[in-house]
Amino acid sequence: MSFKTMLTVIGNREQEADLGRAIDLAAQMEAHLSVLVMDIAVTPSLADYPVDVSWLDLRVGDMTDLHAAADKAEAACKVAQISFDVERFYTERPFVADIVYRRALYSDLVIVGKRTRSNSQLLSAVIDGAIFDAQRPLLLLPAKETASMKVRKVLLAWNSRPESGRAAREAMDILRHADEVHLTMVDPDASYLASGGEPGADMAAYLARHGVNVVVDQVPGGGRPVETILKNHAMQIGADLIVMGAYGHSRLRERVFGGVTQALVEDAPLPVFIAR
Repeated sequence: MSFKTMLTVIGNREQEADLGRAIDLAAQMEAHLSVLVMDIAVTPSLADYPVDVSWLDLRVGDMTDLHAAADKAEAACKVAQISFDVERFYTERPFVADIVYRRALYSDLVIVGKRTRSNSQLLSAVIDGAIFDAQRPLLLLPAKETASMKVRKVLLAWNSRPESGRAAREAMDILRHADEVHLTMVDPDASYLASGGEPGADMAAYLARHGVNVVVDQVPGGGRPVETILKNHAMQIGADLIVMGAYGHSRLRERVFGGVTQALVEDAPLPVFIAR
């Protein structure tokens, strides 16, 4: 597969499991792993005067934890005998996304584990820098024991929009090596300007030309949220991975995700590959 440089972003506490899964993926792919150890700096409190300086003690403690986490990451990568580099940053929130962007730009895939996903501020910055700015695919991992890019069944969420097309192209190596790819549409629009007379047929033919074993699934919505339908369908077919586009837009420095993307970013029972 073509993922030869992977970037994982971790925090400064209890990151061993997330890091271990990223190391496993890099070893499987024989890829270089860039580890970005980050924490968002505590801001001073201006509620009282004179200003309380206890935040300085918190910063010192955070930086100590950050350096310890980075040292542990270096040790773990050395034990795994993979190609790697480790960088550490303790910085204010406005600068985090730019730091991620500058490293994601030279990566094929950005990996985010469960612990980082639970840190809303850090996750938001990773999404800003990786998906919107660097336009690199993001792999979100749930809290499970193992991680692998060699998947058996994939659910490819499809709605004939550019974002889903980009996600399919970015994940093409994964799709080609899967036993089965379910091109899944929820209440597809069969009009000519939407999904065409036979929704999914054109994309299925495109994927087949790349050697993908594709099955077209048209799933009725029944008034349920699309993210719920996708998660349930993924479980029903025994999918190992969900591939989908990152829907939303940027507004100055504010990043806005669509409801389906946001829901799967926050909570998904299996790995999710997202591209824009």
